[in-house]
Order: sequence, then C-alpha cells, then structure tokens
Amino acid sequence: METATKISPSHPEPGVPTEEDALRAGVYALLGRLLTAPPDADLLRRLCGLPAETGAGDELAAAWGALGLAAGRTSPAEAAEEYQDLFIGLGRGELVPYGSWYLTGFLMEKPLAQLRRDLARLGFNRRDGVSEPEDHAGALCEVMSMLIGDGGPDSATLQQAFFEAHMGGWMGRFFNELQGAKTGRFYRAVGQLGEAFIEVERQCYAMPV
Repeated sequence: METATKISPSHPEPGVPTEEDALRAGVYALLGRLLTAPPDADLLRRLCGLPAETGAGDELAAAWGALGLAAGRTSPAEAAEEYQDLFIGLGRGELVPYGSWYLTGFLMEKPLAQLRRDLARLGFNRRDGVSEPEDHAGALCEVMSMLIGDGGPDSATLQQAFFEAHMGGWMGRFFNELQGAKTGRFYRAVGQLGEAFIEVERQCYAMPV
C-alpha cells in the first residue's frame, strides 16, 4: 500500500526543526510507515534496538519497550500476514483505518472532503496510482511528520490546526482498538505506542500558550 499523499514544499528554504520536533517527526514517520505497509526484516531489526526510555512519560516509555520486544518476536512473514488480516482481509480487514469511518461510521464522507481541501491548501498532492483515501491513519501520520520536519515560521500553527481538525478526534480510538484486535500481535504494540504518543500530542496542544 502506498501513501495517499506527498508534499510540495511551501517554503523555498525550510527551517530546521528543533531536536524535540525532530523526534516527534520521527515517531509520526514510524507510525505512518507501519500503518501503510508491514515492516520488513530491516525495520524489525532496527525496532529491536529501540530504547525502553524516551523521557516523555511512563506510558510512552513502556510503549517503546513493548514495540522493541514485539519486533524481536516477529518475523517479516508473520508481520505481513497480520497486516493483511488487520487492514485488508477478504473485503475488509478487522479494522478500518480511516478518519471518515471513525467520525461518521461511513467511508468517503464529509471529513474526507474537508481533509482534501486542507491538503491542497498545504501543498499536498495525491500520488499517482494511489487508490487509498487520504484520511488513512498512516497517511495522516506521514503528513504530520512532514509538517513538523518543514520547520517553517508557521509550522507549529499548521501542525496544531491539522492535528485538531483531522486526527485528534479519532486517532486515539483507532490505536486503542488496534491494541484489542483479535488478529493483532506485533500491531498491538504499534497501537500502544500510537495511543500513548497521540495522547501526549493532544495534551500538549491543549495547553495554553
């Protein structure tokens, strides 16, 4: 599965993100990668080396440790089979990883239309040959990673607006359900990391400036 979007830089010379923002962008990029395709052997090997502590809170630290342990117990073939059962299946997988589904109970609804308008305004374009709707959880995580990595003068404002409009209202629930999926093993740990990280992001955006 390919990502549904790509970005055209909105600034000729993007700024340099802070160390904290670079870490945040990395987490979003990792979640996006794991939600748009199963991990290969190289990614599983790198995940095995994840530190158990991140300094971002006990739940997030525990989630990193759990993901590293899960990666060490999972083969690429097992991860691919699990991904197939969770997100693709015969007709549909156990979970439906789209914002419109979580917000309205249906696919291709009003939230997707609003997202497409915002993506166009931000300079994102649909990648040729991609059939996935843009409100796929993995694609949204990749968009956030790129918004953070841009580091431009309006980056923080754009990140918060995008998160609150298109992710904060449902993605925590999605990651929570991923942890309880019947066919989930490795991806339970992905759900644990995703839920803990999204909650940290939500709390940060809720803090008064």
